[in-house]
Amino acid sequence: MSNEQDYQQRASTGKYRRLFSHLSDLSTSEWRTTFGEIESIIGFELPSSARRHRPWWANGSRQVHSHALAWSAAGWETAEVDMVAETLLLRRKFAGKERPSRMAGILPVHSVGVWPPMLSLRREDLY
Repeated sequence: MSNEQDYQQRASTGKYRRLFSHLSDLSTSEWRTTFGEIESIIGFELPSSARRHRPWWANGSRQVHSHALAWSAAGWETAEVDMVAETLLLRRKFAGKERPSRMAGILPVHSVGVWPPMLSLRREDLY
């Protein structure tokens, strides 16, 4: 099992599994939310440190903190955290490669070989 698979397994069964599931199901590239909305998703109150300490929302600590593991393993990272307004922006991370489109499973792309030289998409050839 790869590290990434291990992280996803831990996130899908951990304390913040509902957040992991919610983020995994989102089809957008950004999600602006509130601390309260996150609490309604996870089913319990965030710890007081989430409201007092900005580092609680830090990325990159998924091996230690179950909450960061939840968003990181789902492919997200925190981007904007407003501690006063208790709002948060999460963005999808792509680690240097594009996330596969959900359409790829429905309409897979198949190569048919080389483009025939007599076919052109140049404007002069279309008209």
